[in-house]
Parts: sequence; C-alpha cells; structure tokens
Amino acid sequence: MNNPIGFDGFIQIALVVKDIRKAAETWARFFNVPVPDIADHPPARNPELTYRGQPAYYGLKFAVIQAGGFVIELHEPDERDSTFREFLDKHGNGVHHLGFQVGDKRDAVIGELEEMGYAMRTVGYYPGSSWTIVDSEDDLGVNLNIKPKA
Repeated sequence: MNNPIGFDGFIQIALVVKDIRKAAETWARFFNVPVPDIADHPPARNPELTYRGQPAYYGLKFAVIQAGGFVIELHEPDERDSTFREFLDKHGNGVHHLGFQVGDKRDAVIGELEEMGYAMRTVGYYPGSSWTIVDSEDDLGVNLNIKPKA
C-alpha cells in the first residue's frame, strides 16, 4: 500500500456479542477492572450513518473497556440490519473489527482498500471524527475500522 496502516495507530478491538451484560461482566472480571457502563442507543434516523451504501437505522448496546493504549469495545446489536447484526448472524460472538487511527490519510487508505476489493460496509460521522468499517473479514478474518482520529 502507498498509505500503509501503521501499528502505532492501533486503537481498538471490537467484539460483537449476544449478551452485552454477560460479556461486560466477564471481561471486567478477567481484567480485574470495574464493569463498564453499557450505553443503549435506540434506532435513530441519522443521515451521517450508512450500511452497505444505504441509510442505516438500527439500535445498539455499547460498552468500552480501556485496555492500556487501546480499547475493547463490546457491541450488542438489535435485530435491524447493520454491520454488527450481519456479523453476529453469520459468526455468533466474535471479533468484528480492529480499529486504526490513520489521521489525514483516511481517504487515501479507504481508497486503496477499495481498489484492493474491500468495500466500505458502514460509514458513520460524529463531531470531530468518523468511522468506516471496511469489509475485509473474508480475507483477513476480521473487518477494519479506519478512523482519522479516535
């Protein structure tokens, strides 16, 4: 790649789970840390969120465990179509994506990944940054989350 993804930008491991409460408690016990708060995001119309090129509309329970220089994210999707529901239905509990912060190279990295045959699965924007899930699980065993900044 002309714009390689650097190891120094590794920021997250994201797991999709069927039962976020159980997963959060188990991970917290494993690391001997407090059980993380679980945010419950109901479905909302958001023009800044797409799934497979279409506007996305889904709910998600979400928790974050700080793990040194990166985070472990837990995602429990509702039954609506999303990258997380797609993964859970196909694989069950597991690692959905690895997240990388690439700074100003975000568009160049995404472009190169698309040229390599890895389509954007989900794109979301939030104040100050964005996240793009790249569909790479068939080749890499996991999707990629490319972010300009965390």
